[in-house]
Amino acid sequence: MKKSIIFLMLMVLGTTIGFSQKKKDLDRQAILDMCGCYEVTFKYTETFAPEIDYEKKLDYTSKALELALPIIDEDDKISLQHLLVINDSTVIKHWRQDWLFENQKVYHYNKDNSWTFAQLPASEVKGQWTQKVYQVDDSPRYSGSSTWVHFDGKHYWENRSDSPLPRREYSKRSDYNVMSRGNRQEITSTGWVHEQDNDKIVRKDGETDVLLAQEKGYNIYKKVADSDCKVAADWWATHKDFWAVARDAWDGVYNREGDLTLLKQVDGQPLFMHFYQLEEQGANKAQVLETINKFITDKKQAKNAEGK
Repeated sequence: MKKSIIFLMLMVLGTTIGFSQKKKDLDRQAILDMCGCYEVTFKYTETFAPEIDYEKKLDYTSKALELALPIIDEDDKISLQHLLVINDSTVIKHWRQDWLFENQKVYHYNKDNSWTFAQLPASEVKGQWTQKVYQVDDSPRYSGSSTWVHFDGKHYWENRSDSPLPRREYSKRSDYNVMSRGNRQEITSTGWVHEQDNDKIVRKDGETDVLLAQEKGYNIYKKVADSDCKVAADWWATHKDFWAVARDAWDGVYNREGDLTLLKQVDGQPLFMHFYQLEEQGANKAQVLETINKFITDKKQAKNAEGK
């Protein structure tokens, strides 16, 4: 009898392990399916505001050609670097998304260029993937952990996470300071869609968040021939070594596992402008880290610096 029970337990365990591995393989394939050359359409429209006198902002629409490359492809980590192609000849290093399996360490955006470090319980992230999104200079943007869903022929991941203002608004608006992002990334027959349900939040210390407005967003990635993005692939081949150095330097910052606040400017320039100069100089890890450390501050100093 005992042998039968043990045999059944081993059968159940083997089935569970097999199912988990198959599920993980599907997750990894969905993430890697976001790689390739795409025509991207960005669409955003504000949909609701609780205050009747709020003036709805104009809709935002733009198009671009974008290449997403798998720069790291490991069992528990996949890193995708996005590159924008402008006018078929100019390449701009765009955002990066890292996907980590059952990751417990995250930086949650608070406000005022500050991120709060959190150690998540292992039970909370079991079977999940954390998406970590980075700025063009590989500084943090937002992150969140959720489960990839594969059901009825659909493959999607969705999560809500706070972030700084989007690039399309951060230099134009000051009436809110946090975007609560409702992200849904779904693989389609023609590419993938990044659907968003976003809340534009006013956040102040010791006060309840105030909703300014809500918006709907669709970033539609339509796959095209890889040859259309050849200029971006060629560009990355000659620039990837520096950005590997930059990621290594940033890892030294993130591995400190503490809250992080970054100044918006040093010597009159934002961080990404300093990185352009570092790249031109072929800077090493120590030089990159020296520049990053000039931007790292505490919340009080950051607030005082902004008030100057």
